[in-house]
Amino acid sequence: MNKLIYIYSFLALAMVFSILLAISFGASEYSVSDLYFSFSKLFKGEELTMEEKILLFIRVPRVFFAVLVGGILAMGGTLLQALFRNPIVEPGMIGTTNGAAAGAALFFVLGQFWLNTFGEFALPIMAFLGGLGTTFLVLALSTTEKFQKTNVLYLLLIGIAINAVCLSLIGLMSYWARDPQARSITFWSLGTLSGATWQNLTWVAIVGISGLFGSLMLSKKLDTLMLGEQEAHYLGVRVQKLRIQVILINVFTVSFVTAFTGVIGFVGLIVPHLLRILYKSDHRYLLIGSFLLGGTLICLSDLACRYFIAPAEIPLSVITSLIGVPIFIFLLRKNNYRF
Repeated sequence: MNKLIYIYSFLALAMVFSILLAISFGASEYSVSDLYFSFSKLFKGEELTMEEKILLFIRVPRVFFAVLVGGILAMGGTLLQALFRNPIVEPGMIGTTNGAAAGAALFFVLGQFWLNTFGEFALPIMAFLGGLGTTFLVLALSTTEKFQKTNVLYLLLIGIAINAVCLSLIGLMSYWARDPQARSITFWSLGTLSGATWQNLTWVAIVGISGLFGSLMLSKKLDTLMLGEQEAHYLGVRVQKLRIQVILINVFTVSFVTAFTGVIGFVGLIVPHLLRILYKSDHRYLLIGSFLLGGTLICLSDLACRYFIAPAEIPLSVITSLIGVPIFIFLLRKNNYRF
């Protein structure tokens, strides 16, 4: 327990440090005192300078948005790895993120139709339906009829095939789209947090925190599932119901985030690996830890996107891939921990 407290403290401090660092640096630089005085003027109703407006309405919501996005994506990876008892499964591999991006692409090309159907929530709804549809399609095709179990090898192979179909659909939508629409579709393919606002932050916070609490309620069942599906069934876990609950939480949170950020890879894959090195596979710890570490990772990655070629930006998925691929290869080769 003492070790767990130290780990949580370290992860929380790392997140706070990354938030302060990300707020301070970028195309414009700010100090903590600048942040304090800007919020003071806002609450007093005083007129803000242009720099203060950039800080309060662009920089700060973007930083906290990055934290929530990273936490949600890492939590999604933790849930799926627990559900399939396999450390190489993550939302992108089973079609969730690319399905959500394909749904977003359909929205951009046929936007007026979807706006008339779903109103102002058309984009997140289309992304959610795309992620939900592709995920359940992959699961249905990878489940054997004889044992009603998901074959992980089939899961990954079919996931690759469905992802290819989604990417082809996105390419087709890009071909049909006009220039503004094509640029928006490209946004989903590369991933960025440039669209962060206080309103979007509020919605993502509600979804992310709800997903975290819902996941924590399932943590003991996920621990039991590590023994195997039959053993979990004998211990009173309704495996099929648990599978549906986990997938719904994962699809809802990851698809919702993808609707605002585009496709961001490797976060849900490497963060649970790193946490298992620090501590045992207790899923209450893994879920909270992944939320903290994932948020820190995306916060620092977004800082790198904004800082290295300021005032231009590097696509976020480029940075996460550059960080994630070496770490993942190193962990696979090292392989000195138990899942």
